[in-house]
Amino acid sequence: MQEKIAKLQSVKILFVEDETDLVTIISDTLNKLKANFETAENGQVALEKFKEHNDFDLIVTDINMPIMNGLELIKNVRELNKEIPVIIMSAHTEPEYIKSAEDLGVDNYLLKPFDFIKFINIISTLEFK
Repeated sequence: MQEKIAKLQSVKILFVEDETDLVTIISDTLNKLKANFETAENGQVALEKFKEHNDFDLIVTDINMPIMNGLELIKNVRELNKEIPVIIMSAHTEPEYIKSAEDLGVDNYLLKPFDFIKFINIISTLEFK
């Protein structure tokens, strides 16, 4: 598990979630794990951060958010960078959401409630540039 946490610490994550309680819990845990991350409360803010910094190695995004949802965010990001790994997280298990995410080239899908062990395991399988 230490190797997996080390890999988590070696990437810069853009974490996109509109539920403030979940952002607090995830941020606290990522800080304890010494992860390098930034948060955004919706897809529009995330896209602005992505364009401005463009040094993220991974995007983790919710699907349903105000202003710009996660699927729209991924479409826009893919126009700028086709290679960046993306993980979708959502409470939705409907096939149309999963199919839409797959069509956009999402690397993995996490169901809520957010599971840190599964998240760390997923990161350990991804290739980063």
